[in-house]
Amino acid sequence: MLEKKNVFPEGFLWGGATAANQCEGAWNEDGKGMSVADCSVYKPNVDPKDYQAQHGISSKDIDEAMKSDSTEIYGKRHGIDFYHRYEGDLDLFQEMGFKTLRVSIQWTRIYPTGLEEEPNEKGLLFYEKLFRGMKERGIEPLVTLHHYEMPLYLSNHYDGWYKREVVDLFIKFCKTVFTRYKGLVKYWLTFNEIDSVFRHPFTTIGIVPDRYPQEKLEEIIYQCVHNQFVASALATKYLHKMVPGAQMGCMLTRTLTYPENCHPKNMLLALKINRENYYYADVQVFGEYPKHILNEWKNNQIEVKFEPGDEEILKCHTVDFVSFSYYMTMVASIEGEKKEKVCGNLTSGVKNPYLDVTEWNWQVDPDGLHYSLIDLYDRYRKPLFIVENGLGNRDKVEEDGSIQDDYRIDYYRQHIKAIGAAISDGVEVMGYTPWGCIDLVSMSTCQMSKRYGFIYVNVDDLGHGTYKRSKKKSFSWYKKVIETNGADLN
Repeated sequence: MLEKKNVFPEGFLWGGATAANQCEGAWNEDGKGMSVADCSVYKPNVDPKDYQAQHGISSKDIDEAMKSDSTEIYGKRHGIDFYHRYEGDLDLFQEMGFKTLRVSIQWTRIYPTGLEEEPNEKGLLFYEKLFRGMKERGIEPLVTLHHYEMPLYLSNHYDGWYKREVVDLFIKFCKTVFTRYKGLVKYWLTFNEIDSVFRHPFTTIGIVPDRYPQEKLEEIIYQCVHNQFVASALATKYLHKMVPGAQMGCMLTRTLTYPENCHPKNMLLALKINRENYYYADVQVFGEYPKHILNEWKNNQIEVKFEPGDEEILKCHTVDFVSFSYYMTMVASIEGEKKEKVCGNLTSGVKNPYLDVTEWNWQVDPDGLHYSLIDLYDRYRKPLFIVENGLGNRDKVEEDGSIQDDYRIDYYRQHIKAIGAAISDGVEVMGYTPWGCIDLVSMSTCQMSKRYGFIYVNVDDLGHGTYKRSKKKSFSWYKKVIETNGADLN
């Protein structure tokens, strides 16, 4: 068993994961421009199965957000005030023994609209101080370049990622941060959950569906993601050229889908869904489009414009490692319309009767992580990095101030065991960064009450509170896990 034999390699990168737009706050300070995330509205009573209610956005919604300075309605504007409190948070991460911390850089702190000729020095200085503070504490930065934080100006005036000019603007941003943080950051990620373009196109690619003919929307989204693939390859090219020894990873949502049973048509349906999930990493790892996607475009008369040299760019500048988020698995059934559904992390499928379900309708499946690690490693033969995984819950603060989150400890124990089992099976895993290692604003509904962290933040859904940090029971447990390099999970 894992408790008796330590299988985690020396140098394994234990840590945690955040996103700037969900934790920093300070949404309009020090020259920061407005991003798509600043339009995200607090939605406390949304059915988790209602995607449109959770993620739908209209031009009217954006106009209202641009006119408002509210930090109550727009929860990501307040975050957890990491912008002003990051040093204390880094001290807590250091106390836990973090080897790495996943963060992101808000494009709009560096180039407020995306169009500026010169970067915003105050934004550059903030991240420089953040990365230096991490290095001083022995914490390796893992930095995402594009984590649902594109400039709102580009969404409004450049059709998000639809116009090719945005590739050049993004690469200007990348070159700026590569130059500034050379020597401070070794590990980078291009696009967070790049496969989410169809699930929530506004946050991922800046596309507002009501601005386009519905019959052309699929083609527009495919064009946007192609432009992101090219941008990913070019970012990888310039990172390798400008920062020798640095590594670039891609990042996708691993939405593993099981067939409901061994009926051949259910097997084929699950195969099709998993294949669609692989597509986004396939292009960035293999440097070319899978044939089934090209056939789909041809059969459905979808025209995606390639600029001269795009195919060579994709082929020559592939990523160094594959990172992914893992929260739950799904079930595919040819009789799915008749079956009970569950959803989570923006995906939906038939309920698996063998799994527990959380309050937010997410299925808990540590064995699926073991399966996913083997599956992805066999497919890509590149190091893997689990950069998101976690359990959202309504934590209760006891009268003595403690948070007895044994449910979170049990969740992580089972998932870390699954990682160890995959490593024993020959999978190369670089590290593990649980999502929301400190409580932060949720991506979809902008709630604080859906908490993931080892560290509790005293702030409610409307941004009210002291913002004081306190340790949950899981804090000490995870500290012990890191100290023993995964050997002690009791």
